[in-house]
Amino acid sequence: MECRLGDNAVAMRVAVIGTRGYPSYYGGFETCVRNLVPYLADCGWDARVYSRPGASRPDDPDRDARVKVIETPGIESKSLSTLSYGFTSTLHACFHRPDVALVMNVANGFFLPLLWLARVPTVVNVDGIEWERAKWNGLGKAVFRLGAWFTAKLASNLIVDAKAIGQYWEAHFARNGVFIPYGAKFYDTTLPLEPGLTHRGYVLVVARFVPENTIPEFLGAAAEIAKCAPVIIVGSSGHGGELDKAAASLDETVPNVHWLGHVSDDLRLHSLWQHAGVYFHGHSVGGTNPALVQAMALGAPTLARDTNYNREVLAGTGVFTEPDPASIAAATIALLQDSKLQEDLSTQATARARAEYTWDLVNQRYEALLRAPQRRAS
Repeated sequence: MECRLGDNAVAMRVAVIGTRGYPSYYGGFETCVRNLVPYLADCGWDARVYSRPGASRPDDPDRDARVKVIETPGIESKSLSTLSYGFTSTLHACFHRPDVALVMNVANGFFLPLLWLARVPTVVNVDGIEWERAKWNGLGKAVFRLGAWFTAKLASNLIVDAKAIGQYWEAHFARNGVFIPYGAKFYDTTLPLEPGLTHRGYVLVVARFVPENTIPEFLGAAAEIAKCAPVIIVGSSGHGGELDKAAASLDETVPNVHWLGHVSDDLRLHSLWQHAGVYFHGHSVGGTNPALVQAMALGAPTLARDTNYNREVLAGTGVFTEPDPASIAAATIALLQDSKLQEDLSTQATARARAEYTWDLVNQRYEALLRAPQRRAS
């Protein structure tokens, strides 16, 4: 369902803080913004997205010219980029006083006092439980935990992308969140098959190279899986490191393993999901993962790490495994060799995605929450 100018009498201004910009193809938040802000413009909103220099695509043919992109300075580093860009974006928003700020990631909770002082209501997407991610050291985890504390105290409203995340926030911060997951793109046609591959004849993993995505364990299983079928690895750490080296080594030494790095071409990535025989989803920390939702929409038979988040999203439309190389290899090969189970999972996952994870539903829920009177939840 599209929202058109004139459906609402009052045009409002929203500032989106905490993503890499618009349009950007970096991760889940950026995917959400690419789909959400044109919808908000259709609804009459003055939508402004704060961006990091060089992180968006100003010449993107799908860019909506009605969306204003504002670049602010920051420090490009693994530990300081989120905080530095969040700070400069927040300062700019305080001076321009939007009707509401949509803030992504609790790390930006540090700057909610500034928006509170400027009397700018805030809706914060809390993302996952960042302080449980293995990629952060003790200081990094403390930063996210403190940001979550500020978020719990000062955010006007919270968005949780999984019900399990909402339960966590109720238990640990005494805050209720509005459940809004991610959406997916659907196709009514068969996408072109990647050259050299066969339909349902290969194994795919798509993930950022961080330990909590079970990448080390999958790489440990890849050579064994490759004895049965090609293994396609999509993703990287973004800054090099041991996992990138391990993937490169597998690509060079095991003929049936192919590391593609980060793939920003949506059509190519969606084709890889649509035709995969097994999609391995190893994410262990977070809520509703955008990659999993998109894989379901494309009918990828999914083998997922056994977590409450993955079980919530798949709801019986996937199979699960323990996070060790031997278990991953055995479960992957078993699913790869069971064509009936593959097609059953594919059909069921697509049906669930169409019922629960469309951008129409997601955008409507965001717009309604942003337009609602912004009072701090009790």
